[in-house]
Amino acid sequence: MWTKDKIMTRQQLPVTLADWRAQGRKVVFTNGCFDLLHLGHVDYLEHARHLGDALVVGLNTDASVSCLKPGRPIQDEAARARILASLAFVDAVVLFGEPTPLALIELVQPDVLVKGDDYAIDGIVGHELVLNRGGQVLTVPLVPGYSTSRIVERIKSVSGF
Repeated sequence: MWTKDKIMTRQQLPVTLADWRAQGRKVVFTNGCFDLLHLGHVDYLEHARHLGDALVVGLNTDASVSCLKPGRPIQDEAARARILASLAFVDAVVLFGEPTPLALIELVQPDVLVKGDDYAIDGIVGHELVLNRGGQVLTVPLVPGYSTSRIVERIKSVSGF
């Protein structure tokens, strides 16, 4: 499979989800901007994938990243999606442009919803939907010291920007 084949539209994703569920696979969902993919992202996504059998990553569009983080993203959504899709433990990447991933979570109906441990369970968008379906909402530990913002600041400091 080509990595670009893991990047799916909302129309393509339900067919893939149905196939996975027919195989008895447990579907995990997480989301984020994933700008300048770094060790913290890789560790987080790998942990998320090990909580089930298939990992769907909701990826913020460029426009939604700009609303959340002025001056960003550094990499466009096509690049960020392809880089995420290249990770062996990511099974699908789907873009979303809404302020939250709730509509995408409603579409995916994940068995497990995951965010980093900087979130409280009741602060995770979609937690009620997943819990009401009998699913799990979990947090995974973040690798201390790794963030895109920190990397950007370091680049600025060593380059004199």
